[in-house]
Amino acid sequence: MREALDEKYFDEGRLLFARPVEFMLSVVSFKQLPAPDLPEICFAGRSNVGKSSLINALTGQKNLARASNTPGRTRELNYFNADNRIRLVDLPGYGYARASKTEIANWTKLTRQFLAGRQGLRRVFLLIDSRHGLKPGDLDIMDLLDETAVIYQLVLTKVDKLKKGELEMVKDKTMSAIAKRPAAFPGLVATSSVKKDGMDELRAEIAALALPDSRL
Repeated sequence: MREALDEKYFDEGRLLFARPVEFMLSVVSFKQLPAPDLPEICFAGRSNVGKSSLINALTGQKNLARASNTPGRTRELNYFNADNRIRLVDLPGYGYARASKTEIANWTKLTRQFLAGRQGLRRVFLLIDSRHGLKPGDLDIMDLLDETAVIYQLVLTKVDKLKKGELEMVKDKTMSAIAKRPAAFPGLVATSSVKKDGMDELRAEIAALALPDSRL
């Protein structure tokens, strides 16, 4: 297990996300990616895992990322700028999506290119629906990240939907599954976009990866 995150990063995380996070651009091909002149983190996960809802809860902005009940709505890499200190990237969901096979193949290729070769990518936050646990698609992405030595941290979503007493069992099972994976970050964050659980911790994790705030 990791050591506890320094308390200063909780303060820095609150300050970072107290300032507006702005949409930058949507990317549909690798050549459209912006210059890697700021640290980047990204959010990956299965379709309908709750990425857009989590980004909105994290930033305190209701409509920054498009949330939908239709799986597979995010079909580009969506970039957001957090105070010119770090960029957040919302990746297309993998798994079920209402789209053509060609569209799915195109954004799957782009996502894998990004995850395997993006300079400046500091961490992948891999979202896992706490009700369903790790699925084959998640394991495939973890295999890719292990092979390319890209650090990833698991984020459990929708923990408010678990029955009482289930969360600790889910956390233990998930941590056991990544214990021997070389690129897995030794800690996970349990979140609820509805109740805002885990948001302070996630903000702190991101602040620890961002450029220092020259105003502090």
